Amino acid sequence: MIMRLVWLLQMEPPIVEHLLLLYIACLPSMVVMAPFDEAELMHMVATVAVVDDRQTQLLQVSKGNGIGAALPLNNKGTPPEGRIMLEGCRVAVLGYNSIVQQCLQAASMLKSRDISVTVADAKFCKPLDADLNKQLANEHEILITMEEGSIGCYGPHLLHYLSLTGILDGPLELRAMVLPHKIIFEEAQLSARYISATILSLLGRPKEALQFK
Repeated sequence: MIMRLVWLLQMEPPIVEHLLLLYIACLPSMVVMAPFDEAELMHMVATVAVVDDRQTQLLQVSKGNGIGAALPLNNKGTPPEGRIMLEGCRVAVLGYNSIVQQCLQAASMLKSRDISVTVADAKFCKPLDADLNKQLANEHEILITMEEGSIGCYGPHLLHYLSLTGILDGPLELRAMVLPHKIIFEEAQLSARYISATILSLLGRPKEALQFK
């Protein structure tokens, strides 16, 4: 009989929540996913119920309130693939978990400066969405990963994949923004302002970047 284990990460102290993915995602035969809003959470819970070829699954749910997303009436699960939330050019931001909301805010802030940013929701840490990752890396000059996790979580899994495919041998500029041991996003430099400042710095506009720091 296949046993399913779902961990809803609402732990104390909060640092445990952001370090656990570092260990869990390395285990074989794992499905590791994280929703960015309430609607996606419902789909992922349904996914846990229907997946029968894996022994263990991790559903990572961040603390805090939802964003008021409309809840689906028919949730049959979600395929192991991410999605593009906003189409842009030159710069792509790939978020994992609810940090995608900050990515969308950063894209909105930079729009006033004539910078068009692609924002994507990874949804799955394991298995990785190979097609989405290749598309983002091949169609943009800059790729930034965002996650509510420590060093060694989602970002290195993506980095490993891009290195195996040879994409890192090209001109792509890749940056990973992660959560250090400061849990407050503003102090940890994971807010929309710091995302915007990072993008401006990579685009060679450091003076404008200082306005966001």
